[in-house]
Amino acid sequence: MTTKTTTAKPKSDAFAAIHSAAQGLHRTGAITKTTLREYDALCLDSIPEFNAKDIKRIREQAHVSQPVFARYLNTSESTVQKWEAGQKRPSGMALRLLSVIEKHGLEVLV
Repeated sequence: MTTKTTTAKPKSDAFAAIHSAAQGLHRTGAITKTTLREYDALCLDSIPEFNAKDIKRIREQAHVSQPVFARYLNTSESTVQKWEAGQKRPSGMALRLLSVIEKHGLEVLV
């Protein structure tokens, strides 16, 4: 797997509030940067990013064609083609679905 992590988002509204409080404590010097990183790990959910080869590998491991893969991801065949050619990058929900498919297989979406 050659994924890298992009922007992290709070796991929930409650975690967002906790993380915001931790950031405030760090700004005032009440907690260290190390402690803030621990809050980051607990409160933030990282969103993976996939390159063209990763997307093609995930699709091929699922043993489906580009049109079928596109239907599962609720996108167009041309979008999948552009992802695999490196002309476009998936974002948002598509990244989440790719991550789920990579981890659990395409069957989880059926």
